[in-house]
Amino acid sequence: MNNLQSFIPLTITRRGVQRLASTSAPAFDCVFLQGLGRAFYWQKLLDSGLMKSGSEIAKAEGLHHSTVNELLRLTLLAPDIIEMLMAGRQPRRLTLMWFQRNRLPVDWQVQRDIIAQFD
Repeated sequence: MNNLQSFIPLTITRRGVQRLASTSAPAFDCVFLQGLGRAFYWQKLLDSGLMKSGSEIAKAEGLHHSTVNELLRLTLLAPDIIEMLMAGRQPRRLTLMWFQRNRLPVDWQVQRDIIAQFD
């Protein structure tokens, strides 16, 4: 069993409202990084011929095929975006769930333009 932890800096106001604290410290999204790692591992299985399709991977992993295919799209991210994510410098709203719900184009510059809109 993996124990993944994620730190989310919060400030609590006088009225007890929680808000994200503004900080320049890296904020590693462990769930996202795990998904990214799985995507590249699965892509390697496909490239090597050990697995023939995302559906075959899904069956072996006990997952729905759409989950595997959604994560495999992460392997198409621009290298500098992947580096930003791995360094914990991504915009706070840029989560794995966002990538699963929104298709990014294959064009790396267009990806960068979309990511820049989060700032």
